[in-house]
Order: sequence, then C-alpha cells, then structure tokens
Amino acid sequence: MNAVIGDHDLLFVTLDTLRYDVAAELAAAGRIPRLARHLPGGRWEKRHAPGSFTYASHQAMFAGFLPTPAIPGPHPRLFAARFAGSETTAPDTFVYDTPDLVSGLAGAGYHTVCVGGVGFFNRRGALGSVLPGLFEESHWEPEYGVASPTSFEEQVACAERVVAGLAPERRLFLFVNVSALHQPNWFHLPGATRASGDTRATHAAALEYVDRHIGRLFAAASSRRRCFAIVCSDHGTTYGDDGFTGHRLGHEAVWTVPYAHFFLSTTPVRPPGPARPPTP
Repeated sequence: MNAVIGDHDLLFVTLDTLRYDVAAELAAAGRIPRLARHLPGGRWEKRHAPGSFTYASHQAMFAGFLPTPAIPGPHPRLFAARFAGSETTAPDTFVYDTPDLVSGLAGAGYHTVCVGGVGFFNRRGALGSVLPGLFEESHWEPEYGVASPTSFEEQVACAERVVAGLAPERRLFLFVNVSALHQPNWFHLPGATRASGDTRATHAAALEYVDRHIGRLFAAASSRRRCFAIVCSDHGTTYGDDGFTGHRLGHEAVWTVPYAHFFLSTTPVRPPGPARPPTP
C-alpha cells in the first residue's frame, strides 16, 4: 500500500448487511456480472467481519481492521495505525500516526468523502454523526437510506458530482456505504410485497440491483487516475437461519462476509484526429 497511497485514488464500498453465501452464489451463477468481472478469479474472498452490526464494524474498519481472511493467520493488513507490538503490521502496510484511517489519509493529502446509506451515517443525531464526522465532506439524504427503492443510484449520482467537482490534482478517498441490501429490501424483487416481507431471495435481488448501477461508481472513481478499490460487506444477516432473524448476534451468516480488493484503471480519452473525407 505504500506504493499506492499518494499515487492512486481510493474507493471503499461497504455493501451493508450482505451475506457471503448469497454474494458467492450470485457471482457463480453470473447474476452480478459487473461486480464479478473485477473480483479476482471472478470470486469473492470469504472473510470474517470485525463486528456484527454496522456501527461496530465500521469503527473497526476505519481503524484499519478490515474483514479478516477466514483461514488461519496472521494476516498482514493494508492499513494500520502505528501501534507497538502489532503482529499484523507488515513492511508493505500503510502506517499512519492518527487514530483512524480517514484522518491518516487526509494527512497524506487525500480529500476524504463519505456518501452515507444506513442510519449510522444520517447525521440526524449524535450517534449518526460519529462515522460521517471522520470525513472532511459527507453526504446523506433520505433518498440514500434503507427505505428508498432507488437508494444506490441516488448515491452513485452523488459520488459522480463529488468527483466532478474535485480539483484534478487532489487525491480522493471516496467511501460509500450501500444501504440497498439492508432491510427493508422486499421491493427489489418483482412480485414481493410488504406483507411477504424480506427474505433471502429479496436480499439477492437487492444485490442484483446494486450490480446494475455499480459500473457507474467504478467509472467515476477511476475517471481521474488509477484507483485502488475495496468492496466488502460489514456483516451479514439472518433470515430465519436456526431461528434467528437480523444481525448484531453471533451467527455464521452474520460473521462471514464477502471481500475483494482490486485496481480500477482509467480509460484514456483519445484526442480527436484529423477529419476524414467522406466514404464514397
């Protein structure tokens, strides 16, 4: 990461509440082609979440503790606050001297931007202001929230405006918390109703909805220079699994999450060439 920070723009997307099993099934079945084309080998990496609900997990991730590979470690981290005795800080880890990654990147010259989704990013109270308060610029509207059937496309439009308004020479750290997977999500599945409620199938339909629009987000994030992207879930959720519903509980479906990081390359714009004579 020391070769990336200061040279690349950064994009961090949390697909809030996305289950690993659903994400893996959809990738294997070709149902999320825009995401899958960027996943290493076309597959999500199976990882363990650092928290069982949004607030706890994001506090950990913004401190440099991204989801941990679901195999025995130790696993070197991409980012870490300087901390004596850390066993996961390696020579290639980007180390910062602030309490969180966001301010660490700001100190490295990045403009930090949050496009919020779920209620912990809505700035409507003290608790909902903690996470977006880490950023120099933050955005949230009711249209970005869990009750909006068009939440992700509205968030993408906001991100596009942010990128367009930033000075070309300024490095960008763009964070987007995607709310579409979180309940309620029944409205993403044709034929489902409020009465039928949220199910594993509506959760999957919500991921397909996100996939239809995420190409625009990737294009915006990489429109100025090469971009390093992290896309993952913060935690999963249960839909009647072993009698459990929801999250903030210790179930395998909550603790196991999909993760990927990859590079997004800019598409060079060709200057116009000399005019050609009309074809006979």
